[in-house]
Amino acid sequence: MEPPFAKASAYGSYQGGLRDLVHMLKYHQVRPAADVLGRMLSEVVASLEPAFGDARLLVVPVPLHRAKARHRGFSQSELIAQAGLKLSPSRDRYALRAEGLERVRDTQPQTGLTRHQRGENVRGAFRVKHPEEVSGREILLVDDVFATGTTVSECARILRRAGAARVWVATVVRTLKSDVQHAHLEPDADANLTMAAHG
Repeated sequence: MEPPFAKASAYGSYQGGLRDLVHMLKYHQVRPAADVLGRMLSEVVASLEPAFGDARLLVVPVPLHRAKARHRGFSQSELIAQAGLKLSPSRDRYALRAEGLERVRDTQPQTGLTRHQRGENVRGAFRVKHPEEVSGREILLVDDVFATGTTVSECARILRRAGAARVWVATVVRTLKSDVQHAHLEPDADANLTMAAHG
């Protein structure tokens, strides 16, 4: 089945130092980690830019539920998106909409769930707050981690249903079964995903 996003790209795999950085931000509230992750995200965005054509994109972070955001004190996807856009040489073509999507239902962590359970967990969890803002627009959906793609697929589906022309996905890390890091992967039928290549 075709994913509801045009393409997804990630900086590297969810292991070692990258995994530690994500955990520092999410679970230990080390906010400066967002700047480092943002720099990585800006490289991912740059790798996707040739496919954007002349479009000006709305940047929509995958949101946390209000209760979780209140507890954590921030949304990690929003912080990473802000930092990444600040560093992008083409930042003028992007408009950050931190509240483009709303998580209307608190979901349990996806870790340890089967693919079917993950789908059930996020179904109906998101809504577009202002459909008129996304209608006809190209959207860049930003998250910290791309695991099975269930969450970003659900977000992209909701954005497309609200009238978005196309949805692109940029994440810092991608969980991989192999140990390949910073490799360029051809998109497959399971998920149109590439890893940004680095020097």
